Amino acid sequence: MDLILWRHAEAEDAAPLLPDHKRRLTPRGEKHAKHVGVWLRKHLPRKTRILVSPTERTQQTAHALDMTYEIEPKVGVGATASGLLAAADWPNREETVLIIGHQPTLGRVAALLMTGTESDWSVKKGGLWWFSTRMRANVSQNHLRTVIHPELL
Repeated sequence: MDLILWRHAEAEDAAPLLPDHKRRLTPRGEKHAKHVGVWLRKHLPRKTRILVSPTERTQQTAHALDMTYEIEPKVGVGATASGLLAAADWPNREETVLIIGHQPTLGRVAALLMTGTESDWSVKKGGLWWFSTRMRANVSQNHLRTVIHPELL
């Protein structure tokens, strides 16, 4: 199984009258989401399930991919690493799962998959981490396939 963690691109700062879930991408964020979306379309397997947080900024990031996605509250703001992995059905699902979500959850999932322990790792805005799991000698092994920063595309 492959699991791709994509943090929403740069969003507006919080404002007193703007609820957090309504924050939108900045022009720079839209540009970064588009760059990563183009790269992803070239590399995603045909059968990919896309789960997106219910916030405006994550949905805008998903729109840059121009693919069908599901809004999934279990990957939203305040999600836990274990809840996010359960929503993805990691590591049991046959197909690739792409999650567009938030910090600190994405960083905690990345740390858990790499080290076996949750830790507050940083996934940069618009950044993407792609993991795979495989069985070797009846032992599940996780490995990091790639990390993408939108400014490097």
